[in-house]
Amino acid sequence: MVTMSRRFRLEEAERLLPELAAALREAIELKARFQQAENELRQATAHIALVGGASVNPKQLLARRGRRDALAARLKELIAGIESHGCLVKDLDIGLIDFPTWFNGREVFMCWRLGEPAIQFWHEKDEGYRGRKPIDDEFRLAHRGERPS
Repeated sequence: MVTMSRRFRLEEAERLLPELAAALREAIELKARFQQAENELRQATAHIALVGGASVNPKQLLARRGRRDALAARLKELIAGIESHGCLVKDLDIGLIDFPTWFNGREVFMCWRLGEPAIQFWHEKDEGYRGRKPIDDEFRLAHRGERPS
């Protein structure tokens, strides 16, 4: 079980949302560009195998590989930048981020999806997105950003 080094209060996590939303949008767009570059590289490699290597332009193939690798490196950098705040990127397809917190003596996650106006849900560590529960008054009063004593 991975233990996070930072636990958030709801207000702390929500203050990060504008910055995280911008980085997450960029990461989602980069992921799409990476997937396109990966598909183009696969198609080129399949074509080379089909023609037995005849009329291969190695510079073009290397350029495609370089583009894909540069996009992958930038994507990893963006995700690391987001996670450097102490939150976790859970799903780039839907733009999902979890914020560790303590609730009633156990570690749980506040859950935010790109496009939601605020952090409105939380879930147990082993439940994930499908187990999201609304943040209610009990949660607001009982959750803690620091380790319980």
